[in-house]
Amino acid sequence: MTDVLGVLVIARNGDRDEFYQDPKTYEPQFTESTPLGAVESFQLGSFLRSVYLNPSSPSYITNMKTDLVNTHAVHFYAKAGGEGPVIFDSAIALLQGLFPPTPKNKITLANETTVVAPLGGYQYVPIETVEPGNDRTLEPWTDCPAFKDHISKVYASSEFKEKAKSAQPFFGAIRDYVFGRPTTLENAIYDYMNTQLIHNKTFAHRLPPTLIEQARGFADFHENAVFGSKDIGGIANLPGRTILHLILDSLQRIAFNGDPLQFLLVETSYHPFISLFHMLEMTKHNPQLAGFPNFASAFAFELRRGPAPEDRDFLRVKFKNGTNNFETYHVFGHKADIPLTEFFYRAENYAISSQKQWAATCQDDLQSDYLHIGSQNGATSTVMAACAAVLFVGMFALAKFIKRSRAKKYVRLPDDEVSPGSRTHHNYGTLHNVRSAMVALNTRAD
Repeated sequence: MTDVLGVLVIARNGDRDEFYQDPKTYEPQFTESTPLGAVESFQLGSFLRSVYLNPSSPSYITNMKTDLVNTHAVHFYAKAGGEGPVIFDSAIALLQGLFPPTPKNKITLANETTVVAPLGGYQYVPIETVEPGNDRTLEPWTDCPAFKDHISKVYASSEFKEKAKSAQPFFGAIRDYVFGRPTTLENAIYDYMNTQLIHNKTFAHRLPPTLIEQARGFADFHENAVFGSKDIGGIANLPGRTILHLILDSLQRIAFNGDPLQFLLVETSYHPFISLFHMLEMTKHNPQLAGFPNFASAFAFELRRGPAPEDRDFLRVKFKNGTNNFETYHVFGHKADIPLTEFFYRAENYAISSQKQWAATCQDDLQSDYLHIGSQNGATSTVMAACAAVLFVGMFALAKFIKRSRAKKYVRLPDDEVSPGSRTHHNYGTLHNVRSAMVALNTRAD
């Protein structure tokens, strides 16, 4: 028996056509997956199977069914916004490698005829897509005023301007290879160049050495500045903060003996990887992580039993950059696996767990700039602050007066108050719990 109780994996999509994102808003344009991308994701699925679903592997998930998929023990999400079609295709390909066809996927009919699923027992594993219009877990940066303002500040920062100045020789050298596309650090031309290098033979033969490596370096700088922050609760870490609640909820479910969940996969884009690397303090000792991951990368959170006589569960974090193997990384300054309880303590206050909380974050961060006292004009700021204070005190006094006036006219009915201790709070948490609650309500109604 191994020490692994369950695993959550965040995977990036495989190769696709050129993907353009507006540099000011990150609004995406359409792109499509490629056969190469499908192969990359399939290979990632096969790799994960060899690590977590192989009984002879030291990281085999305890008591995990390995032949026929048990849909109660696994759950799969796929981001639907942005590169959505590509990400969904990648999720399908990954699952083909994770749960390959098997002749055991069959059924015996009443007439004693045995029917094996198509394609040699292909396993149809359900995938839950996450639409940004309904759930901001996997794409919180679009339509977010505070994040758009953050992007503008990144481009206006002295560090970004210095990097842009140092990049001028590079942008001058690639002008003949990008065919009229803007050659600025804001526009980050790497995605186009990399796509052409992979799929365009003429381009690959013409492009001089080192230019693609330089393009990748500037792209890493650009994306790390936009989606990474040393402040765990910073607006730059928004992609990590929204996916964090899914991570915490899943680990909690895996740790609970009454929940059958053992393996959860989130197929998504590169953005939350960057944020999580910063939020978990992985970039402090691993500066090579300060950038975006390669196609078909994987970020794994392994829930493990603590060594005897320890009765706590521990968390081990691993990262696989593209075709590389898993490497273990320590989080929050630890030099070994972190206790699950401490991980929750350090992270849970920064998780964004609802649409309402996301909307508030997208507005509050923006408003805080306008309400900031330390502006360039100190005298004006002081006057504004004083006026705001007077207005606040006045409105507070007025509200108190109105409340007292209404209290005199109010007739209190018996039992119209509910004490805090007697209130019933329903926390359904997952869709499974919601369905269970609905069944319970229907039973009571009957």
